[in-house]
Amino acid sequence: QLQLVESGGGLVQPGGSLRLSCAASGFTLDYYAIGWFRQAPGKEREGVSCISSSDGSTYYADSVKGRFTISRDNAKNTVYLQMNSLKPEDTAVYYCAADGGHTNGARGLLPWEYDYWGQGTQVTVSS
Repeated sequence: QLQLVESGGGLVQPGGSLRLSCAASGFTLDYYAIGWFRQAPGKEREGVSCISSSDGSTYYADSVKGRFTISRDNAKNTVYLQMNSLKPEDTAVYYCAADGGHTNGARGLLPWEYDYWGQGTQVTVSS
């Protein structure tokens, strides 16, 4: 059974950092493009970052560029999202998703490109 499990969320003060993990079971992540999305209450799901399956290229939403970094550890079958300089507007439930195709770039921030989704992890940025 293909499964994605996010972890690493929590409460952090503005300016702080968190590292989210997306662990896969039932399939090998390095053959999939992985995206990170977030959804705040009352808002649509928003693409944050993605990493391609082919060459490991990455792409970021303008709102997180320079603050967030996506990476993958194929040996651990895990993708990470390092989040620095967090702001209250980063508060949301964060989801990872996997695409068995070849999505990348800006297209990789579109939720309908993805086949498999995790359950999400809450990130709250507040003083």
